[in-house]
Amino acid sequence: MTVQLAPVGGVSLACYGTAMTSRAPARSDGVEQRRAPVMRDVARLAGVSHQTVSRVLNGHASVSDAARERVELAIAQLGYRRNVSARALITKRTMTLGVISVSAQQYGPASTLFGISQAARRAGYFLSVAVLDTMDRTSMREAIDHLMAAAVDGVVVIAPVAAAVEAVATVPSTVPLVMVEARDGEQSVAGIDQVGGARTATRHLLDLGHRTVVHVRGPLDWFEADARARGWLAELTAARAPVPEILVGDWSARSGYQAGRRILEQPDVTAVFVANDQMALGVLRAFDEAGRSVPGDISVVGFDDLPESELFHPPLTTIRQDFAEVGRRCIAEIVARIEGTTPPSGGLIIPELVVRDSTAPLA
Repeated sequence: MTVQLAPVGGVSLACYGTAMTSRAPARSDGVEQRRAPVMRDVARLAGVSHQTVSRVLNGHASVSDAARERVELAIAQLGYRRNVSARALITKRTMTLGVISVSAQQYGPASTLFGISQAARRAGYFLSVAVLDTMDRTSMREAIDHLMAAAVDGVVVIAPVAAAVEAVATVPSTVPLVMVEARDGEQSVAGIDQVGGARTATRHLLDLGHRTVVHVRGPLDWFEADARARGWLAELTAARAPVPEILVGDWSARSGYQAGRRILEQPDVTAVFVANDQMALGVLRAFDEAGRSVPGDISVVGFDDLPESELFHPPLTTIRQDFAEVGRRCIAEIVARIEGTTPPSGGLIIPELVVRDSTAPLA
């Protein structure tokens, strides 16, 4: 188990307008002192109320995107920093959140962790992060004990696998805790509509005239892989399309390549929905080696929208997930639980279809 304790990473923000300087009265020796900006300075520069600034800092959802952007720009321009020590003395809190995540090598958990770190910074919290190679009961218990010894105010668990949910059941109920990416019906927050995203991907291919869609799914013990497979099946069933055999990968490009080689054994396949972009990269490589044109012979859709996906050959049509919104909702939820307030309401986050050159109408 690797454990890291560090301030949350910063976020680059563009600034514009005239900077507002916060100054204290001159000293008796004539030297002017510069005072640290306070919340009312941020509110004045952003043109919003003190309460709006507070809501943005605490990650509440009840702030318009425009107001949130103005506040964040004002914070960056003024160099505003919350007085964490003073707040901790008043609230009896450490202003530190614990985060437990499975190996950050996978794009989804890594991007979720980054989104949480951005939102935590805006809310004035530090993060103590435990990244686990495996999410079994022993590792989870050790991570929880470590974080509680560090006196964190609450714990966020990025729980994409069944073992994580089972391990969380051992956490004392007195610890404010939320789970992200958990199974349907669990105490998950800020979930992305994985089923809906998969249905959108499958529907896109059917609408292009393809008779059916082959699916390359992720590992059997990952909730997101299961949800995307269910969405694919639901859309095929609704369209009364044939249901091909599912191929199982492990999220890696190599497993996608192996799946692509198996798909090539079925010459009538014209459309493939792959459960993540990394496996889609392997599928594209297998097709290219065999001289099968994408999208001329076979259309391919991925899931995640990796930063590199637009540079694939051809650029990959995929489903984009809003990890920044996941982080914001997650922090708003854990802060509400810590403070004993009502968390902001919000349903599943709807992913977006990004159409590029790897899909085309059936010839």
